[in-house]
Amino acid sequence: MAPINLLLWGLGAVLVVVGYTRARGPWSRYQALRAQDENISRYESWRGGLRTHEETGASVAMAMHRRQAQVFGAVAIAGVVLIFLGFFIR
Repeated sequence: MAPINLLLWGLGAVLVVVGYTRARGPWSRYQALRAQDENISRYESWRGGLRTHEETGASVAMAMHRRQAQVFGAVAIAGVVLIFLGFFIR
């Protein structure tokens, strides 16, 4: 094993752990906000009211949390790529 392999594996493992731990919180909050938004939509359609599609604070928060989860998910994927790259480089 070359030192480059160990370096890639270590860096990849660190990126996977950091990406997963940092993406988990915003993703769970996004899911909770989305479920709440869907519940409000069902309730308002049941009442017969028309829901306007204006940008609300909740929709801004959902977009922010989704973007954070995507960024840190990409970090975790980059870590997985580095781990596989460590196996292929000789």
